[in-house]
Amino acid sequence: MTSLEWALQLLLLGLLAVAIPFAIRLERQLALLRKERGALEAGAAGIQDAARVAEAAIIRLRAAAEGAGKGVAEKIAAAEPLREDLRFLTERAEALADRLDAAVRAARPAAGEPAGVAPKSAAERDLLRALALGRSAAREQG
Repeated sequence: MTSLEWALQLLLLGLLAVAIPFAIRLERQLALLRKERGALEAGAAGIQDAARVAEAAIIRLRAAAEGAGKGVAEKIAAAEPLREDLRFLTERAEALADRLDAAVRAARPAAGEPAGVAPKSAAERDLLRALALGRSAAREQG
């Protein structure tokens, strides 16, 4: 053999010496993977089952949300006429209350004493005058 062949063979031996530890490490890791293959498959199956359960839950949740939305829409549709009726009754009640208030004010005597009731004593007259003054003061402030 020539010196060039010897040099190439030594280079090849050096490269093999470097590659052998890597090959041994790779073989050990592959053996570990083979050992743990069952656990990996079980884990993958567990993830797949969990994904199926989650998809089923999403479908049920979506159906429940749609049902609730329809129920709310129906209740709103049923409540709308009632709201309009309440608005109408409230407006009528306010108008009647205004008319009643005007009638009560018109029926009150100017002195603030109750109509048709004459005070029996001076103390009652003084009390009624004080009440009338209190009312007039409250009206002026309010």
